Amino acid sequence: MSAIEARGLTRFFGVYAALRNVTFAVPPGQCVALLGRNGAGKTTLLRLVAGIHAPSEGTLEVFGGDPGTPSTRRAIGFLGHGSGLYDELSAEENLMLAARVYGLPDPAAATRRWLERVDLDRLARSRPGEFSRGMRQRLALARVLLAQPKLLLLDEPLTALDDRASRMVRELLDDARRAGTTILMSTHHLSEGMEIASHILLLDRGRVAYSGERTAAMLANPAAVYELCGDAA
Repeated sequence: MSAIEARGLTRFFGVYAALRNVTFAVPPGQCVALLGRNGAGKTTLLRLVAGIHAPSEGTLEVFGGDPGTPSTRRAIGFLGHGSGLYDELSAEENLMLAARVYGLPDPAAATRRWLERVDLDRLARSRPGEFSRGMRQRLALARVLLAQPKLLLLDEPLTALDDRASRMVRELLDDARRAGTTILMSTHHLSEGMEIASHILLLDRGRVAYSGERTAAMLANPAAVYELCGDAA
């Protein structure tokens, strides 16, 4: 069974088709870099897989189920452009709240473990509003990962991060994948995305231009992947 399977997936916003007849499958335990120029449909696809939007046409399954149902959504962790953090709460309180919402058996232990994992334990009582972009991203990712989702959906997780924060985020994703989590990650950071990903899903104006394994040639020249769209970037 595929982690994600889309067949003829189409999504309209009014008369505008953000996605057209998208068909692809993601094997379990893989990391897929979701690529495409601005307006290609990456965010729309992530929100469909997360169960936030419903398809206008076609079918979409996550681990064999409808992503819009509560049972399937419990297996999904989603981090979009917003961090999902509460700035009026401390870093510790943000993770404690998430751990309780997810129903973890020992929320305090999970909170301590993940604050240490993202190197924010010394700032446990500080509020995210006081953090740098990289620190906020690390805390937001910890909030999603502490529930150990089977599927992790990320919308541009490497944007505006310094080298240290980017390296730590990539390490967190590598660890999650090795633990069996399937990852679908949109990114404009081609080099980093290629290094993390085992597979590529390339969208061009709402359609699939390429879906398959990340090749050695792509890793050697990441920008060349856009040539598959028919005109080089």
